[in-house]
Amino acid sequence: MRAIAWVGVLLVVLGVAGLAVRTFTYTTKEKVLDLGPIQATADKEHDVFIYPAAGIAAILIGGVLVVMGRRKV
Repeated sequence: MRAIAWVGVLLVVLGVAGLAVRTFTYTTKEKVLDLGPIQATADKEHDVFIYPAAGIAAILIGGVLVVMGRRKV
């Protein structure tokens, strides 16, 4: 298989994962107070929503790339 077909397979896998998971959360540390040697931080959670249309588009585009990558030139 050519490289374009592998990219297509990756897109299909990511599209299916995006449809299955829908949201994920990650945490960052934010500096709240900075007074010389005294510092205070807080953990802040961020939610990321994956739109179903993005997952479907990734699956469709990945499928097209797999078909194009497997064709003989």
